[in-house]
Amino acid sequence: MNSSERQVEAGLSVAAPERPWIYGLLIAPSGVVANGVIQGGVLGYLLAQQHVSTGRQSELIALLAFPTTWYFLWAPITDFFMRRRTWLLCGGLLAAVLMGLAFRRTDVSSQAALVLIFASACLAQLVVSSCGGMMGAMRSPVAKKTAGSFYQAGSLGFGALATWGIIWLYPRVGRDWLAGAAAAMIAVPTLFAFFAPVQPHIATGTFKGTMEHIWEECKETFFHWKALPYVACMTFPMASGSAIGLLTGLARQYHVSGDSVAWVNGWLGGILMAGGSGVMALIHTKTRASVMYMIVALINCATMAVLWLGPMTPSTYYLGVTSYLFTVGACYAMFTAVVLEFLGESGKSGSGRYSIINSLGNVPVLYMLRFDGWGGDKWGARGVGAVEAVVGGIGATVLLIYFLTRRPVIGLAGESGSE
Repeated sequence: MNSSERQVEAGLSVAAPERPWIYGLLIAPSGVVANGVIQGGVLGYLLAQQHVSTGRQSELIALLAFPTTWYFLWAPITDFFMRRRTWLLCGGLLAAVLMGLAFRRTDVSSQAALVLIFASACLAQLVVSSCGGMMGAMRSPVAKKTAGSFYQAGSLGFGALATWGIIWLYPRVGRDWLAGAAAAMIAVPTLFAFFAPVQPHIATGTFKGTMEHIWEECKETFFHWKALPYVACMTFPMASGSAIGLLTGLARQYHVSGDSVAWVNGWLGGILMAGGSGVMALIHTKTRASVMYMIVALINCATMAVLWLGPMTPSTYYLGVTSYLFTVGACYAMFTAVVLEFLGESGKSGSGRYSIINSLGNVPVLYMLRFDGWGGDKWGARGVGAVEAVVGGIGATVLLIYFLTRRPVIGLAGESGSE
């Protein structure tokens, strides 16, 4: 970027307020699709009503969560052609249409319904990459951390609200009304894109110049030995939240009714997860983000021991699920803090690099879904809690020991990093 471009960007940055809170609204469309319908419990609940086994549920949810891992293949387009907030608007509205069509199908496990949900999930990832690029362009490290907490609070909160709404509506309305409600839950918050911050366009001249600029940014972010600890934070099994999508299907084994599931995993769950993320924004500490992430991840694993070791009663389900959801929110907030620290400055390729980093964090969601499903098939409801507690706890312990025995160095963003 030449000096005139830097001056233009600096001028616009000074004039425009950062508004970190707005990212809690901008991420809502993706939150409804990913953290509500697919991984948040709606799909698991509907499949359970159709007597689909826990193992098969985990297979289908993992399949539909696939775009959250591979979206870096198409989401970097949000760095080009249009403003990122315009991409966010287009992706969210198209995702809403396809999800509505999927819910009009009688059998959500049918090939047609799964294809529509899968396509909706792909389009929803344009919302994620757009938000990531915009957050990376923020100037203040404190504002970035706060934005990350609001971002996760919005994603989890709107997702849980969608879980409550759809599960509550399911036995009360017809298929068309349910489809309309699902589409509206995605489309309406998409309109917050009109209030997204206007960020400067970073011009790089020719196509060759653009590619060289992007390559330099990627080298600065990824091709360092000190990037490896960040990659470990993204890909280890702790704090994946993979059990969220299976908890609704386990409720029957704990003698919990459908309405109670809608409230605990939905509305109350949204408050708990948003609260967990919000609490992390209020904690001001010099402890490295990577260390804080591992600490809250261990607490999250401990909550699953309640479902693993407790009696098969509604009170066990309520205690285990509520504590799990609250700590998931805290984990996700710290995860985003580590992602933004890894990303550094947004530059021209912020959405693309954010997509790559963030998609790494979805790798453990996919393989832990399979592990959780295997545990559920082998040992019943207790198996899901056991796998989450043991496998996630081992991963978090290994990384916590590593970070505590290494001195912090200057991170990739030019700030005090995790390694």
